[in-house]
Amino acid sequence: MLKFCSLYSGSSGNCLFVSSKNTKILIDCGASCKKICEGLASISSSIEEIDAILITHEHSDHIQSLGMVSEKFNIPVYANLETWNAMEKTKQKISPSNINVFNNNEDFSLNDLNIHPFSIPHDAANPCGFNIHNGKRKLSIATDLGHIDTNLLQELEHSSFILLESNYEPEMLNASRYPFLLKQRIKGPYGHLSNEEAGKTISFLMKKDLKQVMLGHLSKENNFPELAYKTVAEELMTNNSDINTIKLNVASRTEPGKLITI
Repeated sequence: MLKFCSLYSGSSGNCLFVSSKNTKILIDCGASCKKICEGLASISSSIEEIDAILITHEHSDHIQSLGMVSEKFNIPVYANLETWNAMEKTKQKISPSNINVFNNNEDFSLNDLNIHPFSIPHDAANPCGFNIHNGKRKLSIATDLGHIDTNLLQELEHSSFILLESNYEPEMLNASRYPFLLKQRIKGPYGHLSNEEAGKTISFLMKKDLKQVMLGHLSKENNFPELAYKTVAEELMTNNSDINTIKLNVASRTEPGKLITI
């Protein structure tokens, strides 16, 4: 059995909680230490119970308080070598004994969890998502995606639950005050995933055992929860996917969600 909670998900900070019978982990540490502790308390957990922190990539909204949290609570941190090299200042705050290196596309274990980090298309040193297995249960984390390709779809197949990026609505982004180059970066192949692209991805994966999705990493300026949900739902119907066979939710940028069982 796996349990999941999105503590915070968005460009202002990302931190996710995953647990099994014997293990509790955080994925990313992009909110303040105080907010993370408050978020864990809201689901009757605590930072002292965390066995490890997994890092997807080095952007500040994913590692904001990593150094402080690891140092203060003596928590091991796992990231690939390129990501460690890209967050040198943060690395200096972490005890050498808590620095752990994995390779993308190679499994490793944390107690009763099997972790499979997979490469994703984003403008970072060596970004990754995670497939997390406990017995027959598979949970996937896939945000900060510039595009979806065959390899990524194969990684996400047969997941019971996915936290999937649904970052922006193209019309809102085009009309925003963002500089032209930033708009191009977001829409580009190593930027972020739109609501429509998220819907197409979910529609495909529903044929591959997907039962539950949480839309995450929504842009504060170029999206809002109701629009993301509506666009994805419409895309599912356009692709003749039965929306009644999947649980679809949206992660909050600012508030912890409910603890859900996978």
